[in-house]
Amino acid sequence: MTGVASTDATDAVTTGAVTTTASAASAASAGEGPTVTTDDVTTQGAAASSTGGNGETSADTGTTAVDPPDDPLAMTRKIRDLTGPGTSAKQWGVGGTDLGIPVRQPDGQIAYIFGDTFENDGVGGPGWRSPVLLRSEPGGLEAGIEFTGAAGGAYAKQILDYEHNEIHSTWLPTDAITIGDRMYLHYMVNKGLGNVIWSEIAYSDDNGESWVSSGTSWAGDENFSLRQLWTWERGGDGYVYTLSTSFTRDRGIILHRVPEGELLEKAAYEPWGFADGAWAWGKPATEVLTGKFGELCLRRVEDKWVLAWFNAGDYDITIKVFDSPTSNLYRATTYKPIKGGAWGFEDDTTVAQLYGGYIHPDSTLHNLHLIVSQWNTETNWPYRAMQFVTGVE
Repeated sequence: MTGVASTDATDAVTTGAVTTTASAASAASAGEGPTVTTDDVTTQGAAASSTGGNGETSADTGTTAVDPPDDPLAMTRKIRDLTGPGTSAKQWGVGGTDLGIPVRQPDGQIAYIFGDTFENDGVGGPGWRSPVLLRSEPGGLEAGIEFTGAAGGAYAKQILDYEHNEIHSTWLPTDAITIGDRMYLHYMVNKGLGNVIWSEIAYSDDNGESWVSSGTSWAGDENFSLRQLWTWERGGDGYVYTLSTSFTRDRGIILHRVPEGELLEKAAYEPWGFADGAWAWGKPATEVLTGKFGELCLRRVEDKWVLAWFNAGDYDITIKVFDSPTSNLYRATTYKPIKGGAWGFEDDTTVAQLYGGYIHPDSTLHNLHLIVSQWNTETNWPYRAMQFVTGVE
């Protein structure tokens, strides 16, 4: 459970939309796609309506590029529920749960790391565990993810060793990464939901079956509380890049980097900051993008960096696509494939009380598979993770 997502949509941009940047507009006018005349034009999905920067609908402009026949641009749609009644999660003792952060294990299988988990469908009852880890075989995303195993065997165990009590009510995963034969998991220790005491890194050397809390931790108020909820990705340059925020859904994000071999060395994390008129590594961390950030997922997909997150300000899943970790995120191409809505009014692109938005490691830019959660905080069901697909670029 990662907090309450409001059911009152703010002035969110039309679902599935991609805000076209100046460079994309220039490419389009040069014959690489349909003509785009302004930075503020927004085109929806693979071939739908477009919205201007003011949120008003304008003419249909279709896609922004010609799609190769082997990887057509996916229309945003829900593929299936991953947890809850009738799903493959039930056989592992997983009923109500959320998050499902996907990461490739060293052995090639895909691990999915869930938050507060219960045996019954919903919140509460027996078997409260967090985090838990389910597994699937790689590939086959279009047919829907099927879980084939769990850390703990026939009954998915709590993978971190602690008790839910008045000192720390729950430990919630924020993101995981694999480097060589080791998996790393960043998690938040909460005293009451949203009150982060500290965050820490655990590691596993046996494909996620057992985990050790490393002791490498950050106090809840470090960096003005912006080191609580993380996402991270390998840069291909010897560094791991982390974006982080507060677990309050009302703050922006900051950027750090750390050498791949020093993830457990706290002093090795170097902030990206703005001072004396310039951005540079080693300067005090400065918000690289303001907003109201919830769950985060930073991944390299093909030749691009992709950041997906629950946007609490716009009540949607927002995606930005850019060229490097230090790109200007205000200028990055922005997509809004799934918006929040009210119960009883859901469809492939509208989800009530949504959050999450984790990118599956077998995704392509044109077929970007997302794990999205929802929690009806009035009835405590649905409380589940779901698989969606959308397309970018």
